[in-house]
Amino acid sequence: MLKRNLAELSVADSKLYRDAMARYAGHVQLVTTALNGERRGVAVTAACSVSDSPPTVLVCLNHGNEKNKIFFESGIFALNSLAAHHQPLSHAFSGLEKLTMEERFAKGNWDTLVTGAPALADAIATYDCRIVKLVPHATHTIMIGEVAALRLGGRSPALIYLDRSYHTL
Repeated sequence: MLKRNLAELSVADSKLYRDAMARYAGHVQLVTTALNGERRGVAVTAACSVSDSPPTVLVCLNHGNEKNKIFFESGIFALNSLAAHHQPLSHAFSGLEKLTMEERFAKGNWDTLVTGAPALADAIATYDCRIVKLVPHATHTIMIGEVAALRLGGRSPALIYLDRSYHTL
């Protein structure tokens, strides 16, 4: 019985994989960048710490989306950790509302830290990063960023995405 279940898992299709990943709780974050006066931001849960010496994070982005090339070309990004009250902002940056990038950014209060990437002024934490490595794999590129500046915001419940809906922690 166990062998059969393992075999079924080894041939998992992408829909089954997405359904399984929907059960994986992730902190909702906005990854942002800027290049030559153009800004881009995307809501993500595929981001995490890599190291604390030097401080390094990673973010996974779909490289099949032509609009994401600005991240790979700019060499910078800010990872903005969202609080529960940022749910409308996350929804806007998810692309579901079909807003322009400027309309999305208009929903938040932005500044910059060291790199020039847009930093959400009231994020729980903002990691302002210089890309040190890009690792393409399958449909996504893993951006590894060394933290050039860090800003801690207020303590607020974190915005979590699980089972295809928002939760707080």
